[in-house]
Amino acid sequence: MNSGSSRGKKKAGDKVPTVIGTGGLDNVVGYHLRLAQEASFAAYARMVGDTRIWPGWYSLLKIINDNPGINQTELSLATGRDKSTLTASLRELGKAGLVEKTRDETDRRNVRLILSAAGGEQLRQLESHALAHDKEIDRIVGSDNRVMFLQILKKLAEELKQRP
Repeated sequence: MNSGSSRGKKKAGDKVPTVIGTGGLDNVVGYHLRLAQEASFAAYARMVGDTRIWPGWYSLLKIINDNPGINQTELSLATGRDKSTLTASLRELGKAGLVEKTRDETDRRNVRLILSAAGGEQLRQLESHALAHDKEIDRIVGSDNRVMFLQILKKLAEELKQRP
């Protein structure tokens, strides 16, 4: 019999506990960074409303737009994503007709990325949602804390990226 504890298999009608133990994660920064990222992506996805659009596409489209001809290695560095994850995302962006790939004239093994016309239009739509989402984050964090918050996030990303 399941009394609503986190042990055992859940059955339809089982009550979910109001408080779930997190095993001492209450003060673990990385845990809360991940929760914040998931919550941010989910809120952005709800704002966009199109279930075919993954929230991470905005940053990919934005960076490709701002750096026409960027290659996958450069895009991987700019986004902090490993190349295998990026490959799957780029495949989906290509299938959706948002990104075009061309071969580098000087090194045919190198693939360059540009936005298609549809990609540019999609970026404009996503950008308006991103601005609204950023305003909501400012409301939560406090606009007077924005600069410091961004500095801390950037410092975390930069310094942790360099660790062995």
